[in-house]
Amino acid sequence: MVDLKELHKHFILEHIGEGEVAVDFTMGNGNDTLFLSRTVGESGRVYAFDIQEAAINSTRERLISENAPENYTLICASHHRVREFVREPIKAGIFNLGYLPGSGKKAVTTMRETTMAAVESAIDLLLPDGVLIVAVYPGHEEGALEGEMLREYFKTTSRFKICPSEFRILNSPTSPYFFLIEKSARADMPVV
Repeated sequence: MVDLKELHKHFILEHIGEGEVAVDFTMGNGNDTLFLSRTVGESGRVYAFDIQEAAINSTRERLISENAPENYTLICASHHRVREFVREPIKAGIFNLGYLPGSGKKAVTTMRETTMAAVESAIDLLLPDGVLIVAVYPGHEEGALEGEMLREYFKTTSRFKICPSEFRILNSPTSPYFFLIEKSARADMPVV
């Protein structure tokens, strides 16, 4: 069976390595922050965002207990404010939309307005040959709407700038799925 989380890692590892800059746009319990921290290593940099202090604390504990390189900045702010904190180009970013797993706070979820602003900023910050993963959880109403909004947006983007793809299990419509956004290695070149 396809493991979507393993596919996330596969695509990220195709684009990023030691010394690069990455962003975990939805920190949650820190799984992606830890993965990115280890991937970019001591000479790299990871920024991680969440609006809940519980996510910051859980992630900090995980990074320390797992001996992650001290290359991360944990930010208690919405991901749509990324440009206030990240002032350098990035090579990769991960979004896991929805709510904080295990928190019991399913009413606190990512929202279309801030998600759209965050994704647009992420694409602008992304270096040529960079990658974004946007995991969508359509099992709740806002998650389903976020996925539809992003799909429509990606249809309107220039294929000369980014290549958005969608990965989902077709016979399980409420299962999570993800968008892979790869920025063209030639994205900064003028289109003739």
